Amino acid sequence: MIPLWSGIANTWDCDEMGHMNVRVYVEKAMEGLGSFAGAIQMPHAFRPNAPSTLLPAEHHIRYIRETHPGKPLRMTGCVLEWDETSALIYQDMRHGDGSPAAAFRTRVLHVDARSGKPFPWSTRSRAQLEALIDTPPNETKPRGLDPDVTPIPSSMATLAQVEKTGAPEIGRGMVLPKECDVFGRFWAPWFMGRISDSVPTLLFDWRSKVASSQDGARMGGAVLEYRLIYRKWPRAGDRYVIHTSLADVAEKTHSLSHWVLNPDTGEAYITCQAVAVTFDLDKRKVIPTPPEQIAELEKLAPRGLVL
Repeated sequence: MIPLWSGIANTWDCDEMGHMNVRVYVEKAMEGLGSFAGAIQMPHAFRPNAPSTLLPAEHHIRYIRETHPGKPLRMTGCVLEWDETSALIYQDMRHGDGSPAAAFRTRVLHVDARSGKPFPWSTRSRAQLEALIDTPPNETKPRGLDPDVTPIPSSMATLAQVEKTGAPEIGRGMVLPKECDVFGRFWAPWFMGRISDSVPTLLFDWRSKVASSQDGARMGGAVLEYRLIYRKWPRAGDRYVIHTSLADVAEKTHSLSHWVLNPDTGEAYITCQAVAVTFDLDKRKVIPTPPEQIAELEKLAPRGLVL
């Protein structure tokens, strides 16, 4: 395990729930990948003139303990496995007292910076990847969305499949220049940000009903776990649409599948699944879901979209 990042959650990193927004966790993880790149002899990886870079192919994120404004954070990491053109990186984010805040398992591809085409690691990088192999702690391992249990589907998600399921549209917009990286690709954290901003259009009223069962508790939402598969990288000016389907629902948790697609071609930019809860903002505790609201969610977001 080597140091990758340290800092705090700023006030503007936090959302209406009073804790660091899911998008910002991915920002910190991407910063950590910059440090990791330096450790494997690729200090150039995220510079505008880089010949090669690290491109995320998949993220698994487990959110373990809330992060509040001004509190110190640090991130360490290691290699879990690697092959000819990719590596699985473990990133461990901790609070100042050493308790876990979040854990990331990030599959990165070693690619040509301009074309995005994977190619083999250099001899120097291979040696460092091997030297950085370590075992992550059990307390941060995946739970409901374990990549070893639920592999990536082989077929590409499309808008045509969405239309078959009747999964509702929850978000729509356009990629802005400020949201792109130095190579002109939509920056990974903004996928999470656009999804996060769209979920309330589906769940705000539903969560309000769940909260009303608890004597008018102040309602919020919190994500416990995420798995994201990056498929295509839009650029500034490209449009997107987000559709959502129910994957699972229980008394305390609900799991949603989100597809972010190109409305012009029908191809998917990203497919992902999230496990979330309805949250009491004052008690900072999960609000159980009454049976009638479980039934309502089945109707709000018909099942059918997968990871």
